[in-house]
Parts: sequence; C-alpha cells; structure tokens
Amino acid sequence: MLKLHPQLLKDCKVIGRFELCHVLLMLDANYPWCVLVPDRENITEIFELTESEQMQLTRESVCLSKSLSRLFSADKMNVAAIGNLVPQLHVHHVVRFQNDIAWPKPVWGTYPKKGYSDVALADIEEKIISMLQTYCETFTAING
Repeated sequence: MLKLHPQLLKDCKVIGRFELCHVLLMLDANYPWCVLVPDRENITEIFELTESEQMQLTRESVCLSKSLSRLFSADKMNVAAIGNLVPQLHVHHVVRFQNDIAWPKPVWGTYPKKGYSDVALADIEEKIISMLQTYCETFTAING
C-alpha cells in the first residue's frame, strides 16, 4: 500500500479505495469533503500518471463527485489537485453550498477547520461509504 503523506494522515481518515485511488474523508465538518490519492509512488502531477491511469483517475473522480453531489444535494462541487503544501498527488472533492461559511470564496484558508464529533464522523463516513458502494462498482470500504 502507498505511504500517505503525513499531512494527509493528520487531516483525513482513509475510508476506502477504488481501483487506482485511496478515498480519504477530510476531517473538516465545515464542508463534506473527500480526497482521492492515487496509489502510485513519487507522483506529484496528474500528467505523471500513465494515460490509462489518468483515465481511471477521471472515472473515479467523476463517480466520487456524482455520489457526493447526490448525497448532499450540492450547489457546486469544487474539484482540485493543488498540492502546494502536500506534494503527493491528491485530488480534493469539496461539496459546496451557497449558504456555506466560505461561499463563494475557496475553502482553503478562509475559515479554521471544524472537527467532527465522534457521532457525526461515524454518520458522515457511513453515508458516504453507502453511497459509493451503491453507485461506484470499484469502490471498497476500509473498516477501522
């Protein structure tokens, strides 16, 4: 298994994986937010993946985006591979609402991170996993 960057491990919880990517839940209750991390060493940019891996990443990103949008009735999905602070390739999938605290600004650095209670974390994790298992045939949950 790929070694995840320490900042990703600090900020997220691994909840599952697709054929190519690990699926992480960002531990910020301000927004429903997942991150895809391709299971490839020493990759910082999407163009460094093979062409078939780029296509697979796109399929997994679309399935994750559709699932999150349906589950949370998103007004907008923000999908981005920024990587200025964490060089390991990772793609953010942030559910946005016109009434969220940062709208219409970007979520990065706009407001402090808000932690989940144990109950709220278990609830959102269960909902996201259930939706991904329903709509994304290559998704597998990681227990624990």
